[in-house]
Amino acid sequence: MFENLSERLSGVFDRLTKQGALSEDDVKTALREVRVALLEADVSLPVARDFVKAVQDKATGQAVTKSVTPGQQVVKIVHDELVHVLSGDEDPGKLKIDNAPAPILMVGLQGSGKTTTTAKLAKRLKERDGKRVLMASLDVNRPAAMEQLQILGVQIGVDTLPIVKGETPVQIAKRAKTQASLGGYDVYMLDTAGRLHIDQELIQQAADVRDVVNPRETLLVVDGLTGQVAVEVAEEFDDKIGVSGVVLTRMDGDGRGGAALSMRAVTGKPIRFVGLGEKMDAIETFEPERIAGRILGMGDIVALVEKAQATIEAEQAERMMKRFAKGQFNMNDMREQLDQMLKMGGMEGVMGMLPGMGKMAKQVQQAGFDDSAIKHQIAMIQSMTKRERANPGLLQASRKKRIAAGSGMEVSDLNKLLKMHRQMADMMKKMGKMGKGGMLKQAMKAMGGKGGMDPSQMDPQAMEAAAKQMGRTMPGGKMPGGFGGMGGGAALPPGLSGFGKKK
Repeated sequence: MFENLSERLSGVFDRLTKQGALSEDDVKTALREVRVALLEADVSLPVARDFVKAVQDKATGQAVTKSVTPGQQVVKIVHDELVHVLSGDEDPGKLKIDNAPAPILMVGLQGSGKTTTTAKLAKRLKERDGKRVLMASLDVNRPAAMEQLQILGVQIGVDTLPIVKGETPVQIAKRAKTQASLGGYDVYMLDTAGRLHIDQELIQQAADVRDVVNPRETLLVVDGLTGQVAVEVAEEFDDKIGVSGVVLTRMDGDGRGGAALSMRAVTGKPIRFVGLGEKMDAIETFEPERIAGRILGMGDIVALVEKAQATIEAEQAERMMKRFAKGQFNMNDMREQLDQMLKMGGMEGVMGMLPGMGKMAKQVQQAGFDDSAIKHQIAMIQSMTKRERANPGLLQASRKKRIAAGSGMEVSDLNKLLKMHRQMADMMKKMGKMGKGGMLKQAMKAMGGKGGMDPSQMDPQAMEAAAKQMGRTMPGGKMPGGFGGMGGGAALPPGLSGFGKKK
């Protein structure tokens, strides 16, 4: 969602960082462009104006002009200011659900994704916090709204309040409260009805329910694609009902992201979560530092490591590590690596999180290496027999023809895959032996193997340096196409090794 803003800002900063010393005019010119970029990204005018003024005050001081790389200093100031604009006072992911059963009220306009978000949050509370959750739909207007929540409940294994036709939202809320108390639930979530716009009836209904259950959290669900309207909706709801936090949905869309930047500054309400897709686990805590880093093209290593931890099993990683150290890396291992990558959001998803790789993602796509290429490679591996997968050395001309035909690919594609496999095998062997205790071992530990590290404590700069170091130790010195060091640095998952080796 922040792609356009990110591109504009990185262009401004690229020019700045190339200069030795910055004059006041340089800073002013750059900040004028920053302001235009913010406005284009649909950030509200007062917020953009205040933001630029705050940065200018800090950036035109003596400390910057005399620093070694003034451009970098300005980037840092912009980053800190972005974090300041986006940040709330408390941890966004922690919901107040201390005294059971804690009511959470979900409000918002129709079509903003309330029901889906209710289910996503319920799943998150159940799996991450071990809470017993009860969901109840108070939407008596929209056809099949209650059934929708019931079906989602079955999907994620969370209980829903039995549907009784003809009840008012307040009666349903009272029944949910009673059932949550009697059934020993920790949290009960109330999904209220929406309207296409804010009207008296909608506000009254939500206020009545609020008075009955006295919610611990009132979360407003707004569609991130609606831009500044989302900010107005938040102000209105907060004014009439009282909102404790905001959930922005459709943040994976191609909207301009300005609503997120304006939301906190204008309404004073923290963005708690962001919805990133249709799947039930596609919800993340809104982390201002990470978002600011991604907007400025610094990548989001922490999210990358967390994603990898969620998709890699620690024991499986340990087992693979022992084999790699001995130089054993067959087609089954390679398939696991490719599957792993698809699970983590494919080529684009992974590269978007790596520092400085945002721009490269497009080049990689243009070169024809996208997720479909990964799927084709997996298809070729699946067309091999068990014996061939375990020992790729068996593959002679006739076998290659059979595999290529079986997967609908050409023999030349298979040859590329085999070359890529050989390079990865060499690299795995090197990684297994490199450094104290082996770099691969450290990488696996970082992935949550035995004695794993806390990803939030990792220093992205140190990780980047490790990745660059890896680049120098690769076969042939560098990876093709300027991909130096993308072979899974100190804390990158092994599923990322051998990036971009399509040539």
